[in-house]
Amino acid sequence: MTMPVANPTPYAEVNVVLGELLAGVQRILGADLRGMYLYGSLALGDFTPHRSDIDVVVVTAEAPEDDQAAALQVLHSDLAARYVPWGAELEVTYMPQRALRRYDPAHARYPSIQRGETLVVEQHDSGGIIQRHVLREHGITLVGPPIREQIDPIDPDDLRRDVLAIGREWLAALHADPRPLRHQGYQGYVVMTICRMLYTLQFGTVVSKPTACRWAREALGPRWAPLIDRALAEDLEETRDLIAYTLDRLQADDPPGAGP
Repeated sequence: MTMPVANPTPYAEVNVVLGELLAGVQRILGADLRGMYLYGSLALGDFTPHRSDIDVVVVTAEAPEDDQAAALQVLHSDLAARYVPWGAELEVTYMPQRALRRYDPAHARYPSIQRGETLVVEQHDSGGIIQRHVLREHGITLVGPPIREQIDPIDPDDLRRDVLAIGREWLAALHADPRPLRHQGYQGYVVMTICRMLYTLQFGTVVSKPTACRWAREALGPRWAPLIDRALAEDLEETRDLIAYTLDRLQADDPPGAGP
């Protein structure tokens, strides 16, 4: 096991929470801890304070025992109470080592906790391929061997299929019920995520939201450029139109790439 990284992010308060999480996980799991890795917006470079969450994968020898899971729940509750707001913004997956190398639905049931909620054992279906791609290509090692050595390269078409499956379900729900778009800041998140989905369909890789938005502003043409420029603004009708546009593209036959 390598030594922990002292300051893995540019955000001092986030680093404190990650350090406390790592210390607690080491105490609870002991020799069963095989590594801890940061991914998501902090790894991709589009982290937004007071809006983004903290995505972490903890690699374990096996699934945590019942007493370990109970102790991890106490740890997360304590972090959420003591470190406001970041303790409650942790989204942590406790992944057995055998499930790490490649996504396999037959070995995709393991514990996770979402933003201060209850630690639950669940089947991880949507996003398993995307998660591993971001981990392999952008993940930050907090402790343990380099993450890139532990995950097989992701085929671009597998990544596209994962994005298609998630996008169709998520955007269809938003199109049918746009009420979540009225929540402050959510429209900007939706627009930027759509840009990243379309970028992945085109190029078979995942980049930061700002990078995807700069590409989409040119690739999608002048119709959507103003909306992308004000991605954090409350523009409900335009956002709904972009959702419908993207759904039309996602409902087409699975393409090897997505043209503008």
